[in-house]
Amino acid sequence: MKYDPLSEVIDEPIEVDDTTVMKLHILKAVEKFGSLPGENTAEEKKRLSTILNDLLLRLISGVQANPTKLWVLAEFQLSLALVEKEDTEAREHFGTELESIMDVLGIESSDGLLAAYLGGI
Repeated sequence: MKYDPLSEVIDEPIEVDDTTVMKLHILKAVEKFGSLPGENTAEEKKRLSTILNDLLLRLISGVQANPTKLWVLAEFQLSLALVEKEDTEAREHFGTELESIMDVLGIESSDGLLAAYLGGI
């Protein structure tokens, strides 16, 4: 049986109101991955932004009905699986973006979920 890092998540309620959802909308609207190192990062930036924006849309549409840490991190896991094979820099930047989302939602720890997918970031 394959290990599922989501099984280590300690669920807890999170406070979500209209302001929280507005902050998620703002995160979706801003440019992402502008500081990816290297040359010709446009395709990588587009790919990562698409995955992150899809996550943000899922959170925006569902977090008020599901205001729990476990639900949010389960949504994270869907996106993390898509970036698991990206290079180290891309995963690090993706992790930073997820930490920003966690800050907005008041989630202090991913209980190892980010490290499991992003390589200890």
